[in-house]
Amino acid sequence: MDDVLYLGQNAMFITLIASAPMLLSGLVVGLTISIFQSVTQIQEITLTFVPKIVIVLVVFVISMPFMAETVLGFMHEVFAAIGDLDTR
Repeated sequence: MDDVLYLGQNAMFITLIASAPMLLSGLVVGLTISIFQSVTQIQEITLTFVPKIVIVLVVFVISMPFMAETVLGFMHEVFAAIGDLDTR
């Protein structure tokens, strides 16, 4: 049971680490656009979504090697631990 909890906790942490670049870039762009809209009083709905989608896609492409390395490292750890799991 402890091994399963450990793997579950690590899976959630790896998911957070792998998705952090895209989430943070979307957060920064959204905040910047919101401030711009508040200052200029432009309330165009597409002004919010299009830049966020483009930036998140660009960050996804740039950070793909990091994400793949992180997830593959975790998967190697999981497959190595499968043989050590106690089957009761």
